[in-house]
Amino acid sequence: MDSQFQDITYTVSEIKHHYGKNIHLLSNPFLLSHLAKLCAPETHQPFVNELISTIYQSLLNIVVNKEFPTKTAEVKTRMFVDHPEAVYIGPVVDPNVPVVSVNLARAGTLPSHVCYNSLNYFMNPHQVRQDHISIARTTDLARQVTGSEVSGHKIGGSVDDAIVIFPDPMGATGSTLCETLNLFKSKGNARKYIALHCIVTPEYLAKVTKTHPDLIVYAVRLDRGLSSQAALKAVPGSLWNEERGLNDKQYIVPGGGGLGEVLNNAYV
Repeated sequence: MDSQFQDITYTVSEIKHHYGKNIHLLSNPFLLSHLAKLCAPETHQPFVNELISTIYQSLLNIVVNKEFPTKTAEVKTRMFVDHPEAVYIGPVVDPNVPVVSVNLARAGTLPSHVCYNSLNYFMNPHQVRQDHISIARTTDLARQVTGSEVSGHKIGGSVDDAIVIFPDPMGATGSTLCETLNLFKSKGNARKYIALHCIVTPEYLAKVTKTHPDLIVYAVRLDRGLSSQAALKAVPGSLWNEERGLNDKQYIVPGGGGLGEVLNNAYV
């Protein structure tokens, strides 16, 4: 094997923070630019879907490079008929690792489809599946989020030894993902649980790191626009108790303004 392929490593460009080792806040101008466009009030369909698709193709690329196991492959190229040396011997993503992409309806429907479709091209399609969860926030009379409720699901089997990914654009309160993780952890022992978000808040990170510390989180942007001035000037997570990204209705600031509604053009 060519020496250049003997030690392939991948480094994620991240911002510095104090939220814990499983939290990855990307330092990526390309994705930040697409996300800024996505959240702008003048952006509507069909551009919304195109932007979401581009963001999630890129997020999946990063996550697969960093979190998926590799193996050494020997692949004859088209030049093999003339040159017996024309064989690629080097690392590829191990195609036989089971992967589950979870559709958290409704904001997560398109992101999950993008990831599921992409995974089938380089993983073993017989080892890739998409599960579907119908889940929504529960609120009290003051419209404060009290948790999440699963109203239905289609889970295609065990998650034993699988990498389970949750492509959900908005990590706001953390209630939805925590409830979903409770459900999936009753279905077996996954290899990894990974959340892929456009935006997360300090409140979300506090919830998931406490309730499910094994969850690995990747996010394009941390939104904490309602934090104290001291917190905004400090490294994220340094003054966690002074950080705030949710308004009184528990929507994200700056945020995207109800992305589930925007994606589906259904404002209910």
